[in-house]
Amino acid sequence: MLGDYIMKKTFLSVMALTALSSLGLVACGNQANGSNLSNGAKSKTLNWMEKGNLRTLDPSTIVESTSAETLANADQGLLANPKSNELDSGVAKSYKVSKDGKTYTFNLRHEKWSNGDPVTAKDFVYGFQRSVNPKTASQDSYILDHVANYSNVSKGKAPVSTLGVSAPNDYTFVVHLSKPQTYFKYLTAGSVMYPQNEKVVTKLGKSYGTTSQNQVYNGPYTIQGWNGTNDSWSLKKNPNYWNAKNVNLNQVKFHVVKDGQTGMNEYQTGMLDQLSLNSKQQVENYNHSSELHKFNTANSDYVELNQQKVSAFKNVKLRQALSYAIDRNQLVNNVLGDGSKPLNSFVANNLAKYKGKDFANEAKVNSSSQYDMNKAKELWKQGLKEVGKNGLDLKLTSDDSDTAKSVSEYMQSQWTKLPGLKVTNVSLPSQQRVSRLLSQNFDMCLTGWNPGIPDPSATLDTRESTNSMNFSKWKNTKFDALMNDAENTHSNDENKRWDDMVKAGKLADKDVSAVNLYQNARPTLLKTNVHGLRYNSTGDSWDFAKAYVSDK
Repeated sequence: MLGDYIMKKTFLSVMALTALSSLGLVACGNQANGSNLSNGAKSKTLNWMEKGNLRTLDPSTIVESTSAETLANADQGLLANPKSNELDSGVAKSYKVSKDGKTYTFNLRHEKWSNGDPVTAKDFVYGFQRSVNPKTASQDSYILDHVANYSNVSKGKAPVSTLGVSAPNDYTFVVHLSKPQTYFKYLTAGSVMYPQNEKVVTKLGKSYGTTSQNQVYNGPYTIQGWNGTNDSWSLKKNPNYWNAKNVNLNQVKFHVVKDGQTGMNEYQTGMLDQLSLNSKQQVENYNHSSELHKFNTANSDYVELNQQKVSAFKNVKLRQALSYAIDRNQLVNNVLGDGSKPLNSFVANNLAKYKGKDFANEAKVNSSSQYDMNKAKELWKQGLKEVGKNGLDLKLTSDDSDTAKSVSEYMQSQWTKLPGLKVTNVSLPSQQRVSRLLSQNFDMCLTGWNPGIPDPSATLDTRESTNSMNFSKWKNTKFDALMNDAENTHSNDENKRWDDMVKAGKLADKDVSAVNLYQNARPTLLKTNVHGLRYNSTGDSWDFAKAYVSDK
């Protein structure tokens, strides 16, 4: 997921499920749910910090984390965020899969949109069709690539009505796949597969999802107070939600805080109930506090090298030089100091395991995470000679948060040691940085990826030459062939599929499809009277449906 991260996609039945597990976040260490609300609970409002601004509330075009996590608490798909090895029931109260694994039939609840309209199977048909419709320009539409006739519809060669989805009646939704996809059920929790109210979309036109008022919701909360550019908004309890009686909070107030000291002041004075820590010093100051929670993520942070804009990046030696010039241990320990770990491969550690082996270790290529400045300088000189240049003048684009600025400054200090390289840092609000990434208006961009579900393909897919999330425009035909085999030829053979992806992962790292940096950690301060929050290491991290604030 873009923003702090980018987003999405598989599940092997024998995978270890630790990366999928959601944590019942309770400051005192006990899981809480709606039925356990203390009689002494008084506050019905939670004050929450966000690092970045909302970009859109259109479920088809969301690609960054702030928008995705906010909308995940206001909208709901067929199934909801996974916990342990199961999925929560969403709009679908049950479902069944055909023996050949190609047809999913979902039985829907009788529920309403926030405007009072019924949520029906037709809303899912329309939502799927709108996401795949090329006119929508959904970056995440590829997630539906196994739905029958996706290819023709997404390329504008067939009408959206021919997509493999149907509504036999108002409360039965059927998805026909072109081939089995064992992890399809996990994908249905993502925003690109949310239902959408056609009447509302048609009425609002281009303004759909551009403000909180230009949207309707079917989840635990509605979104209020976002005008499209401001940096504060709220989740408010949705009385039309099917399980509203078990939603404890009346409101979650979001405040965008980019300066670490400002955030700390607001947390310490009670203006915030939660704070994402932004520096090594902040983490060290709270290391022995019961308010500090260090969450592991499956997020990969890296630098995209735009081969479309900077043709010199097509030279592998130049890409390798940029990678060798980064001391990742120094970066995570001395610059970040927040629990982040160096990436072993483009795929995060502990995202997926098969037969007891972690994919990141299986696909590890030492050179992709090794620091060797002498080798970097040598490769840089060779690369410049091969492309006929004496040097390069490049811009490194990043968010304007404290963390992103610190990382960018470190990258700049290391890269400018390479002869003939000048690096200028460009720090932008998250919304603008994402816009530049999507429009290919960057030289190098500090970004990241949240895979959404615990499967290597969820990350590796973004390196395929035709994938809309491949912002570097890196292309390797052998890599594409291996991923095609994993998703098609060997989709039902776990051994061969795993082997395909391991080989593909090694290719991507050896060829430096991106400069791998670190696996992001999430050190978070949380007031001790906040209970019932759920954190997911993959997908949309924070679930407020059963959260509550007790009396101190």
